Amino acid sequence: MTSHHSSPHAYAITTVIAALTAAAAAAGSLALSLPVWAMFVGWIAFYTRGLNTRSAFENLACVGLGLAIGALAATAIPHAASVAGPMLALPAIVFVVALVVVALRGLPILNNLLGYFLGLVTWFAAHMDPSAEGVLQLFGASAIGSTAGWVSHRLPAYFTIRV
Repeated sequence: MTSHHSSPHAYAITTVIAALTAAAAAAGSLALSLPVWAMFVGWIAFYTRGLNTRSAFENLACVGLGLAIGALAATAIPHAASVAGPMLALPAIVFVVALVVVALRGLPILNNLLGYFLGLVTWFAAHMDPSAEGVLQLFGASAIGSTAGWVSHRLPAYFTIRV
């Protein structure tokens, strides 16, 4: 959603496009039986940085990796609890996950720390049993949201330049 257009007309166009895009993304998520709230995670991820097509893919990839890391962590928690006990298992797994995710910020690409944490939060908020299917469902919803963010950012400029 562009802020460089200051006219009331451009503001109205941007607002209407964002609202229509949100409605379409919500309808698409529902039609595919994906959680609408997870769609908004992808939308947020789009706006974390870059605001261009390449960054949109990178940000979404970080969300996807965060989802996968979350599913792996959810799988590891019961195993760690059987070894270390329930009081130590969760903090130990969170420590390892935080170490890995924060270290990933040093990568030359796919270094969006917020994207990784958005994926982790999405995974644990969904309360799903760890599975590839669950990761793919949440990733699909996030991909719809990231696309919606891209559209709601790019489309207003097209209309405000021509009006």
